[in-house]
Amino acid sequence: MSFGDPNNPYGQPGQPQGQPGYGYPQAPPVQPYAGGYPTGPTEMPGITKAARIFLYVIVVCQVVVAGIYGYTLSKIDESAAGLDGTQSEAFADFGKGVIGFLIVLALVFAALGLALALKYSSGANGVRVCSIVYGAFAIISGIFTIPVGIITFIVAILLVIFASKSASAEWFKRPRH
Repeated sequence: MSFGDPNNPYGQPGQPQGQPGYGYPQAPPVQPYAGGYPTGPTEMPGITKAARIFLYVIVVCQVVVAGIYGYTLSKIDESAAGLDGTQSEAFADFGKGVIGFLIVLALVFAALGLALALKYSSGANGVRVCSIVYGAFAIISGIFTIPVGIITFIVAILLVIFASKSASAEWFKRPRH
């Protein structure tokens, strides 16, 4: 009887060269590994850069809206001059309060947008989510601030779309070391 005869179905199978047999420790399977840490995108994708630019455009629009409200605030007394004394004063005070509130609201909204835009290069996924929510509020703001609001409305829709794309998600979910 020959040992390891390849034609003998009952004989002991031969062991391929270089592989340990029963009882020897098995090596873990080789994983492809490029070295270093797993990486994400190294440069901000173009669609994410566009979303950041849209944030800056919305900030500028909000500052312009605040300026328009400020101009309107300065003209309140002139428009109330045609009414009699007590009505004129009450109308002017109410109008100044409402417009003052809208000025502060527009400036706070602009500051939030600026803070988000500045965090695009180093921020995590929360910046992307906040950008989407900010864009949704900017859409509503754009409806109420016509004619400048038309620009805000269109750009805010694009911001929501671009910040929701998978390339933007990959950028904000990349590992940071």
